Parts: sequence; C-alpha cells; structure tokens
Amino acid sequence: MKPVVTLADLPMETQAHGQSFEARKAAVAAPLGATQLGARYVEIPPGKKGWPCHCHLANDEMFVILSGSGTLRYGGETFPVAAGDVVVCPAGGPETAHQLIAGPDQTLRYLAVSSMHDPDIVEYPDSGKLAVYAGAAPGGDAKLRRMGLVFQRPAAAGYWDGES
Repeated sequence: MKPVVTLADLPMETQAHGQSFEARKAAVAAPLGATQLGARYVEIPPGKKGWPCHCHLANDEMFVILSGSGTLRYGGETFPVAAGDVVVCPAGGPETAHQLIAGPDQTLRYLAVSSMHDPDIVEYPDSGKLAVYAGAAPGGDAKLRRMGLVFQRPAAAGYWDGES
C-alpha cells in the first residue's frame, strides 16, 4: 500500500439533506492504514453546510482550509475562514460546538482531521439532540458501529428507573 494519496483521485460520495446541507467527502486516513487518526477530504458547495452544528465530548477535530472561503460557527461566535486557515475544535460541550458553512460564491474545500476515540457522545445544540456512538468513532466506518443512538432531549430516564 502506498502511503501517499492524491486528493483528486479519491472516491467521493455525496451526502445531502434538505436545501441547507450538502457535502462531497472521501476518507483519507483509514484507506492508508490509519486506525487512531481520522481524516477526510470535504467539499461543501457554495452557501451549503456540511453537517449540523455539533460538539464531540471525546474527539478533537481540526480543519485545514485548502480553497474557498466561508464561515465557522464556534460556540456562540462566528469567524471567517479562507484558504490557508487552520481551525481547531477541541472536545468539549456547547462552547466548542462547530459548523463550517461555505461562502456564497465558491466551493469550500478542506481536510478534516480527528482523533478517533471510541465511544463518543455528540451534542447538537441547535436541535437539542444527543448521539452516542460506539464501535467506530464518528467519521469512522459506520458498518463497524455496535451502537449509534440519536435522541432528542429531554428523552432521558433516571438511573434507577425500571430497576427492582
């Protein structure tokens, strides 16, 4: 296996939801043998968001902006991003929640790099959802996942509920 990949040669897949979300993506690290480091190449079309605003409780993420420009939502603030910028989003709560949005005129292209701690809990502050992933970290191979639960707050039970 070669330890080098050309981004233009990666097999891209598209994910989309409604009018707001669309991203083309390809795994980079796992196909080259990485097991503890996640990386994917991402292209977000003009004006679109790739993923909902979210934060990871167990995994750090870093985004290296390759081309285009857009906006980073981070916690309660927004920041412009453009080619040559590096964005770091450490694990944490809503204060580290993040989302990249492509600008109106160009596709936003970047490398997304992540620690691959498993299990992970992902919080979605805009919608009040929580997700629990085990068996494969977010961004990993979903077919290997033993658990992937997404629920809306306050759908929670007390620790002793149902126990006798």
